[in-house]
Amino acid sequence: MESQPGNTPLIVLVGQTASGKSELALQLAERWQGEIIAADSRTIYTEMDIGTAKPAAADRKRVRHHLLDVTTPGKPFTVSDFKELAVEAIHDIGQRGRLPILVGGTGLYIDSLLFDFSFRGVFDAARRKELEQLPVPALQAILIERGIDLPVNDQNPRHLIRAIEAEGQVGIRHELRENTLLLGLTVDREVLRERVVARVDAMFAEGLETEVRGLVKKYGWDIAPMQTIGYQEFRRYIAGEIAAEELRTAIITHTMQYSKRQRTWFNRNKGIHWISKTEEAVDIVTTFLNK
Repeated sequence: MESQPGNTPLIVLVGQTASGKSELALQLAERWQGEIIAADSRTIYTEMDIGTAKPAAADRKRVRHHLLDVTTPGKPFTVSDFKELAVEAIHDIGQRGRLPILVGGTGLYIDSLLFDFSFRGVFDAARRKELEQLPVPALQAILIERGIDLPVNDQNPRHLIRAIEAEGQVGIRHELRENTLLLGLTVDREVLRERVVARVDAMFAEGLETEVRGLVKKYGWDIAPMQTIGYQEFRRYIAGEIAAEELRTAIITHTMQYSKRQRTWFNRNKGIHWISKTEEAVDIVTTFLNK
């Protein structure tokens, strides 16, 4: 394979949360000696394993993963940071003669790499500190008042703050990266909901509450990662304002709402080949790599 990051063949697999893209990526990686680059705005954090559905240790043994556990919840991490690390990972994987496979559901992260976003300079630190003290509804209100579209994850304060600072512009968008295949995994909505429910129940069984309480004790509620789905809902539960079943329902509902926004984001990219079966992916990837 080519060693230059812009020429290295790249497979990109996108889809909604719980769509099954992680398992499909593992199968493709095993078939073509690939390595996986996670494009997820939360699995980048250490200590946030259960609530982010981070790949299990067994899966990481099957296939090497990149961009997991690259920072701590208490430190800021931007789209620009992700892009820089992802480019380095693609270059590294390609140099070793293996196939990079970018997998995830964070559309902004993925697009920053696909379209080589050029980001603006450093924002005003004092203003950012002020914004970080505001709750999610207040940040949303600022964007609405300015006529700026809400980001796809409109419950994530970090994404909302970045949208405010950039006046809705994430950066300069360039042409689609060359030698790149875009695959999108689609799944029936009812099937998706069943998987989301099963995933949430599995998270509770694996100790999600213990993970959340540990994070709150160490970092508090105000850091951006603790205000995301699967974590933010616990605040009212721990305060005794809602019961366990209400907590479970809230996480499921918010996850389904987020999955809808993910699909809307990806549908804007007309270059994605939508598939529903592994065999379809194998055929398309085979053609792409043999061209």
